[in-house]
Parts: sequence; C-alpha cells; structure tokens
Amino acid sequence: MAAATSTATSTAAYWLAEHPAIVSFRWSPTGLWFSTWAFLLGFLASYVALCLALDAILAALLRRRRPLPLGPLPAAHALLMAAVSAAIFAGTLLSALAEIRDTRWSWRGRSRTTPFRWLLCFPPGTRSSGRVFFWSYAYYLSRYLHAARGLFAVLQRRRGAAARVFAHAASVAMAFLWLEFSQSFQVLAILASTLAHAVAFGFRFWVGAGLPAARGAPVALACQCALLGCNLLCHVGVVWMHFGGVAGGGCSGIGAWIFNTLLNAALLWVFLHCYGKRGVCDDDGGATAASARHDKDL
Repeated sequence: MAAATSTATSTAAYWLAEHPAIVSFRWSPTGLWFSTWAFLLGFLASYVALCLALDAILAALLRRRRPLPLGPLPAAHALLMAAVSAAIFAGTLLSALAEIRDTRWSWRGRSRTTPFRWLLCFPPGTRSSGRVFFWSYAYYLSRYLHAARGLFAVLQRRRGAAARVFAHAASVAMAFLWLEFSQSFQVLAILASTLAHAVAFGFRFWVGAGLPAARGAPVALACQCALLGCNLLCHVGVVWMHFGGVAGGGCSGIGAWIFNTLLNAALLWVFLHCYGKRGVCDDDGGATAASARHDKDL
C-alpha cells in the first residue's frame, strides 16, 4: 500500500510539476492561445457587449423576470469548474514547492529572499517562465470558462447580472496582467482562488444534481469572504515588502499590481452589491443550499 501511494504521488508530481512542457513554459504573445492584447481587449469588449445586449433583449421580450431554462448546463459547468480549479490548485502548489526547492540555494548569502517573501514578492526582472507561470497560464485560460457564469446570470434573469458580467471580465483582465508583467503574489492568489472555487463549485454541483445538502449552508459565501480576506492580506504584504524596503529592489510587476488593486476594489463592490441586499444575486458557486434549490426550480 505504501509503495502504491508513493508511486501515485511521484506520478502526480511528475505530471503536475516536473513534465518538460511545464518546466520549460514561457509566456509569449506568439505560440500561445489568447496571449495577445488584441485578443484580450476584443474578447472583453465582445463579452460585455453581448451580455448587456442579451440582457436588454430579454428584458424587452420578457416583461416578467422569467429565466430561460438551462437544464443541467449550470450543474455540468459547475462540475467542470470544480475539477479544473482542483487541478490548477494541485499543480500550482506542487510547482511552487518545486521552485522553492530548486532555487533555495541561490538565495543563500546573495539576497534576503526567503520562500515566504518569494511567494509575496517576485524579485525585479522575474520573467513569466517556468512551473508556476505554466499554472498561471492555465488559471488565465480557466477565466474564460468561468466567464460563462456571467452569461448564465443574464439568461436566468438574475438581479445584478450586469455587475457579475463586469466582475468576470475584470477577472480575465487580472489573470492576463499577472502573466504579462510577472506580477508578484500571484501564486498565493491562484492557490486561494482555485481552492475556494473547487469547494464552491463542488457544492454548487452537489446541490444542482439534487443530492442532499445542509439547508442554508453558506458555503460559497464563506469561500468568497475567505478569498477576499486572503487577497487583502496579500496586498498588505506586497505594500510592506515593496514600499517598506523589506525586499531589496522592490517587487516585480508593481505597476500591474496597482491596476490589479483597483480591479479588486471593483470586485469588492460587486461582492457587497450581491450580498448587501438579501437575494439580489446568488454567487458563482451557489450561495446557499436553499438558493441553489431555488435556482434549479427556475
């Protein structure tokens, strides 16, 4: 049993952190899907315009706020998002540990970098290449899949659908900036985000499939609060290291980090808009078992 477990662990580590395609990954506007500014801006404009236009058309055709039946599509999407998020979480975690293991020797005596500081503050000049950036790219691609939740919100005539559409668009833009500018603290942000999504979307699928769940369990709300708290702590850590002189030379991608902070503030507003008024909108993973049952009935 121990030998089988060790073999399985070694196999998983190879495919998630040691595969040549992962180790030799390099972010580039050529040769990678969706890696250009033109595509990003085109997608964001088209996505927002499509969702807002569809929302206006449905509002004109359906006087009452009647949702379009989507059948098992939201539950299937939730299952896919949970699986993808779990895979990215595992890959990012193993890759971060492997990077720390392989580069720890270069930190001794020549810099004040430690594993914790590296997780929060990439050294200036860091390039978007290697294991962790492979999974950052995978996370970026998953944001396009995640953006379907905004379209679902429009089709199901959710209140606050427009705010959620803009939140998903901002999420895609942030993930792109992480790669384009080798932004600091993204490893911790990806770990927190994918873990929260794996749990929240797993719960959403569980309830959407009609399986028993604790009534009124605020699973996704708890995940959102934990994620927001983690992001806040990471931002404070970056400010402390970059502007406080803790990290000699500052942190990589600080310009993109400032823009990222503004986007995070916008996402916080969306969160407060959704949960500040009871029932304004459900969350991306199913705010509660009760609301998820209501969603299914609709």
